[in-house]
Amino acid sequence: MMPFFSVIIPLYNKEDHIKGTIKSVLNQEFKDFEVIIVNDGSTDESLKKIETLIDNRFKIINQDNQGVSHARNIGIAESKGSYIALLDADDFWYENHLSDLKKLIKRFPEAGLFCNNYEISYNNKLIKPATFNFEYNNYPMIIKDYFKSSIINSIAWTSSVAFTKESFIRIGKFNLKLRTGQDIDLWIRYALKYAIAFSPKISMRYHNFDINSLSKTEYNYERYNLVNNYAEEEETNNSLKKYLDINRYAIAIRCFLNNEKTLYKKLKKEIDYKNLNSKQRILLMLPKPILITIKWFQKILIDKKIYLTAYK
Repeated sequence: MMPFFSVIIPLYNKEDHIKGTIKSVLNQEFKDFEVIIVNDGSTDESLKKIETLIDNRFKIINQDNQGVSHARNIGIAESKGSYIALLDADDFWYENHLSDLKKLIKRFPEAGLFCNNYEISYNNKLIKPATFNFEYNNYPMIIKDYFKSSIINSIAWTSSVAFTKESFIRIGKFNLKLRTGQDIDLWIRYALKYAIAFSPKISMRYHNFDINSLSKTEYNYERYNLVNNYAEEEETNNSLKKYLDINRYAIAIRCFLNNEKTLYKKLKKEIDYKNLNSKQRILLMLPKPILITIKWFQKILIDKKIYLTAYK
């Protein structure tokens, strides 16, 4: 029979994490699922780490390294479940994850994207719940304004969501032209077309151990193209405009730290500064040595279990 969930796991060189990730799937309260692991050309022992764990609910697809978007698209294309549940190979589900997603689906069948609450691990010492820009209690709900609600942490996170294969195909799948931000791009398209359902109970943990990689130069032009893909939509959607301006701010900081002056100046001209908070406006005016010092100080604070952010 067709399983209720198809769990899609892209895998590339995650031998230190994949065993714990798979165990978290096997420990789910809700057992009606299949698991499709797309091995995207791993060169480590990721598959060997889990060979004693997998059973007949698992399917492994091996391919040459083509990137996470291609891996997810292939996995979803091969899926047989009523709903897709994504899981990254270094994230962790609590045992209530799939059962809470199923409850959310049954409660709001009209929604297109179903999102569980999650927590973020910044290092082995500091784990904090995601912070959203709206008030909620203990009851599942339809999000009134996805973009406004997601300007601190995103309501949708890759390992926290579920959706149907049909809706995924309808909005165009993961964009293979993007090597970063593919998930953000997908959630924007979902939020523009469908209602978004949210369950407030935390059911997964996202590992954000590379928080201090903001200065990495890879793919900044792709990040820029991502946010500007929606130039027409943001003209008539103030919440989307604010959401995209905050993303432009983040890209501008990356560019400034890496001396990408042309793109940095271009981004600064396109931002409506009324959409930034006071911290973000100040950070955009600071000289590079001070920004580097702030990033260093943030890392020290995280090591002391203190997390400060410019997003609130």
